[in-house]
Amino acid sequence: MTTNKKPGKWRGQTLAVRAGQTRTQFQETAEALFLTSGYAYETAEEAEARFKGADGFTYTRFGNPTVSMFEARVAALEGAPFARATASGMAAVTATFLCALHAGDHVVGAKAMFGACRYVMEEVLPRLGIACTLVDGEDLRQWEKAVRPETKFFFLETPANPTLSIVDLKSVADIAGRAGARLIVDNAFASPVLQRPIEFGADIVVHSSTKYIDGQGRCLGGVILCKEDFLKDHLQIFLRNTGPALSPFNAWVHLKSLETLDLRMRAHSANAAYVADFLAGHKKIARVLYPFRPDHPQHDMAKRQMRAGGGVVTFDLGSKEFAFRVANALELIDISNNLGDAKSLLTHPATTTHQRLSPEARLELGVTEGMLRLSVGLEDVEDICQDLAQALAKI
Repeated sequence: MTTNKKPGKWRGQTLAVRAGQTRTQFQETAEALFLTSGYAYETAEEAEARFKGADGFTYTRFGNPTVSMFEARVAALEGAPFARATASGMAAVTATFLCALHAGDHVVGAKAMFGACRYVMEEVLPRLGIACTLVDGEDLRQWEKAVRPETKFFFLETPANPTLSIVDLKSVADIAGRAGARLIVDNAFASPVLQRPIEFGADIVVHSSTKYIDGQGRCLGGVILCKEDFLKDHLQIFLRNTGPALSPFNAWVHLKSLETLDLRMRAHSANAAYVADFLAGHKKIARVLYPFRPDHPQHDMAKRQMRAGGGVVTFDLGSKEFAFRVANALELIDISNNLGDAKSLLTHPATTTHQRLSPEARLELGVTEGMLRLSVGLEDVEDICQDLAQALAKI
């Protein structure tokens, strides 16, 4: 196997195409897909050496050439020392917590997060004797007040799902550092093209590569990016022995998708900004949230942390009845709980991604009955707006 040369000199888009690539003796130009669960050894001595840590693969649950290429490329894009791929985004989040936490430990998290992440923090961790405190992620004083001597992790999403709340990464990282805790950032909404949390002091970054990294709604996947101490002391042995491994095929799909991630995120962001302005000018829309619009509450913070506003627009129609009527009237845009697809997708968070929360908890987050989350795709933006216009005309 041969490996790419001098990746440190390359810029982001070049890294997205070239980083981490290894070639077999056939010198293929496309990355090879290694659909194998196991590996053979020339001798018993070689097998012994591999299991003692010599270079090479032993079992695809532990490592695979295709998966390794994907991990190396994502790490290069995020500016992280190491990456480890998982079977899904939630596998990445859960493994990050469970590999390092013990009974008696404490985690602080921003309330505005994906419903499954809140389930892990509020239901799974407490069963294991791990305490959890949820705070308003935008309020730095709440982060500071929530710290305990046993606090080990801070966790947040920015932009958050579905409210697109923005958290001050550098300030929260500073608070975590002073507390001796690690900051975990879910970067799925922005992708490494638009935001690199490690540059602002994050210790660990997680992704659902199912979303923008895949980009076409095909394969599940997740990624954990971290430093060497966390990998060696906690993550590596946990992944090897609990098995949330990414399949080589899914890794290959996501690896190839990284080649166009920069181009797609720029196009998603341009379309979303246009759609946000269109919706903001519509008389039937109660509120529009988009990080790069001047009326977003954390617009200035978003501009400092992100290269563009991303591909998600959230808007409010004032009632569940109106939200459902508009969703059901759409002809181009699909109703789906997924996001990050080339196709535009709409969801009603209160009855899907955040339905497990109590009505009071949803309202506290700003997830109203009339809220709709639109993942703006790569269709012609005029067609997207035309579809929204005809649907809005039905209410």
